Amino acid sequence: QVQLVESGGGLAQAGGSLRLSCVASGRTSGTNFMGWFRQAPGKEREFVATINWSGSIINYADSVKGRFTISRDNAKNTVYLQMNSLKPEDTAIYYCAAAMRAWAYSDPGQYDFWGQGTQVTVSS
Repeated sequence: QVQLVESGGGLAQAGGSLRLSCVASGRTSGTNFMGWFRQAPGKEREFVATINWSGSIINYADSVKGRFTISRDNAKNTVYLQMNSLKPEDTAIYYCAAAMRAWAYSDPGQYDFWGQGTQVTVSS
C-alpha cells in the first residue's frame, strides 16, 4: 500500500500562484508515474499532469499547459504542482495519484493509489 497526503491548497486571486505538495509513504519503491487530477463541483475528475520516476516523461492537460509545472523529489517521496497564472476555472479539489505500472497518463483508472485531496479556490 501507498499512502498519499496532499498539502498546499488554499485561496488565491486570479493571476496568483500556489504550490501543491504530495508526500508518499508506505511501499513507495514501486511507484512509477505520479499524477495530479482535479474535480470541480458537479464535474467529473479530470487529469491535470503526470510525471514518471525519472522525470523524463511529463504530460499536461491542455487547460494548464504553460501555467502549471509538475516535478518530483524521489529522495523526499514528494511530487509538486506549481500553479501560476491561476484562473477561477482552476477552482477544484486537487488529488495526487500514484501508478505502479510502466505507463500512465490521463485515465484515472491507470492510477492505483489516491490522496484525500486539497481544496484550491481561485477568486476573480
